[in-house]
Amino acid sequence: MNLRPLALVLLLGPLTCFAQVTKGEPTNVKEAAAKKAAQDVLVDSRYEAWLTKLSPEELAWEKVLQLQLGGFYLPLHKRDKIAGRSNAWDFVKDDSKLPHVLLIGDSVSRGYTQPARKALAGKANLHRAPANCGPTASGLKNLDVWLGEGKWDVIHFNFGIHDRATPVADYRKRLEEIVVRLKKTGARLVWASTTPIPDNPAQKQTAASIVERNKVAAEVMAVHGVAVNDLFGAMTPHLGKYQPPLDVHFKAEGYDFLGARVAEAVMAAK
Repeated sequence: MNLRPLALVLLLGPLTCFAQVTKGEPTNVKEAAAKKAAQDVLVDSRYEAWLTKLSPEELAWEKVLQLQLGGFYLPLHKRDKIAGRSNAWDFVKDDSKLPHVLLIGDSVSRGYTQPARKALAGKANLHRAPANCGPTASGLKNLDVWLGEGKWDVIHFNFGIHDRATPVADYRKRLEEIVVRLKKTGARLVWASTTPIPDNPAQKQTAASIVERNKVAAEVMAVHGVAVNDLFGAMTPHLGKYQPPLDVHFKAEGYDFLGARVAEAVMAAK
């Protein structure tokens, strides 16, 4: 019996399957970039078509998001919208009988926005700033845009993780300026202490940097009579359950946990 044909079948079979599986996959960096560019064009085209269906108020909100979300979050937002998915930056249609609440904060606050919004359904109109708000320097630069023209009843805000390398004196000064500006809105203010972060030398981050900045923030809030939602203290006992290793962010269950506490703080302040 001639085994060569059988051997060829056994050899070429897996290779054929592999070729079928990888067909259409980019084979080099240039091809991958071209494929991504084509996908981006398609997403942009579908997003532009989606925009034509919006009300003037909704379209105005999207225009703000386009200017504020940046190169990382805007593409994600566009993909959500053309897929019909809700996200933290959904347009909020206000119920005039309910208080108007604004969340200001970074990607951690983005994570708990939707759980908090769900917990406050029928109790408050929960908006969030149209950005990943980043450090206090960004806050000072963009605060007027984030506040918009609406009248806020409650503003729940945080700056911390992106300020972990900001000199403490600068952090204190900028945070105080932000508080003074927010107080001018007449809203009741709630400061959220910054949630814990792990030591991670590769990312040049230390857990102690957040403890230090929370201490400074507590002093600033005490001077200005601002209520504190101690998310740091609430989350600390549950880090093993809710925070992935070496990550400043949280699992979905962790954001549900934080969102519930944000909703409680908002209801207490309104």
